[in-house]
Amino acid sequence: MRPRRYPSDTTDAEWALIEPLLPVPACETETGGAPEKHPRREIVDAIRYVVDTGCKWRALPADYPPWRTVWGFMARWTAAGVVGQIRDHLRGHIRRDMGKGPRAVATVIDSQSVKAAETVGKASRGYDAAKKINGRKRHIVVDTRGLPLLVMVTPADMTDRDAAKEVLFRLRLMHPEITIVWADSAYAGQLVDWAKKYLRLTIKTVSRPKDATGFVVLPRRWVVERTLAWLMHARRHARDYERLVQHSEALITWAAITLMTRRLSRSPGFRTERGPATIDLVQAA
Repeated sequence: MRPRRYPSDTTDAEWALIEPLLPVPACETETGGAPEKHPRREIVDAIRYVVDTGCKWRALPADYPPWRTVWGFMARWTAAGVVGQIRDHLRGHIRRDMGKGPRAVATVIDSQSVKAAETVGKASRGYDAAKKINGRKRHIVVDTRGLPLLVMVTPADMTDRDAAKEVLFRLRLMHPEITIVWADSAYAGQLVDWAKKYLRLTIKTVSRPKDATGFVVLPRRWVVERTLAWLMHARRHARDYERLVQHSEALITWAAITLMTRRLSRSPGFRTERGPATIDLVQAA
């Protein structure tokens, strides 16, 4: 096992949270497969390094596994939905830590436009005239504590109302317990009636006061804006470099996973108990 050198590397407590949530290696299944050459922890550390520092995949330090191996694990876990499952599992534990139920019923939605690098093809990028940005737009849904539930990436020229139909449809499929979505005025209008009719979701908009000047903290909306600011601390997300939108969504989710594992691993009143297939966080006596 390589020594822990970089700030993005997992601590022992963080790895104890993540390891049981990863899929079983092929060599341990009934169908069988070749043993994995590199430890899973090194793979996860390498993914987190790319997200945290913003380096190219080919520029991974030599003490990590080969970049093609790391990228391959990232792509396969993304296609299998593993990254989203890890996010949802950790979010449920944090909510219990806060004294909440594991599933949210109220959420907040917002979007963020970012410039795209030359590696992003024309088909998945666009020009946001309002923000004067040529790139992609990130649509994110969080609970009332700012914990991400869903991330979707589109070309930047797609309006929030148009993208919200797909975002809310996915949200309804993944989280049928949700009843309320808070949003800004960009999501008002026909979208409110559409969501109520077809998805049984209530969209409540929070508008900026007409006489306000400068920065104003708006009820509900500040939560998702804070989450976007947290995710931007990972330098990979200062610009969109991914050729495929699903990989862009996955790396944004990895940044959220890092934030959540750090929070859980540093909670003074909790310890980890590792089971055969999951982790239970139990309050220390």
